[in-house]
Amino acid sequence: MSAILVGGMDRLHRDYIDAAKSLGVELKVFVGQERSIRKQLGGTDMLIICTGKVSHSARREAVKFAGSNKIPMQMIVSSGVSSLRNCIEKFVLQY
Repeated sequence: MSAILVGGMDRLHRDYIDAAKSLGVELKVFVGQERSIRKQLGGTDMLIICTGKVSHSARREAVKFAGSNKIPMQMIVSSGVSSLRNCIEKFVLQY
């Protein structure tokens, strides 16, 4: 299973990946300051957007990408590792 995180804190990049890996999910992280992330997103099972730490353009591109590819999307306000872990756990339980 794979997921993409758009937003979050740059210093927690490795912690996000480790937390997802412990749940059996391969995570790709974009801290949300990239100019054109749509080209880099690729295929995934889930998209997570950290709304407190993402640029408006990156959020818009991610939402369009998820909608056009019918990918489940979750928005979280907190950029903490535990919030990400809870989000992934809920998704894994649903699918």
